Amino acid sequence: MGIQIIRQSATAPDLQDHGTVAVPLSAPACALRGLDVAIPQRPGTETGLWECSPGRFQRQVASGEVMHILAGAGCFLPEAAGAEPVEFRAGDTLFFPPDTRGVWEIREAVRKLYVMV
Repeated sequence: MGIQIIRQSATAPDLQDHGTVAVPLSAPACALRGLDVAIPQRPGTETGLWECSPGRFQRQVASGEVMHILAGAGCFLPEAAGAEPVEFRAGDTLFFPPDTRGVWEIREAVRKLYVMV
């Protein structure tokens, strides 16, 4: 497999329905869409596009994650003692260490490019 490209990833329409978040904290639960992109010969690495509708939910990811916000805005509230809320918007890049727990508050539908390791 060679180079893969997603043209205009901030607005690409080819995302698939991924249901709702696992631990919703708002009603209705945040709806998810995404596009998984495999990287050959890198088992355990997950990459792709992820989109989430507005609302609140608990982050349940054990992996470390790098994400670049393509569209939308919100806040992440880390569970770690003394940690400050992290505001983000389109154009921001975030680096999450493994086992980062907390609450996502999505104010404007978010689309991100992610790499989980």
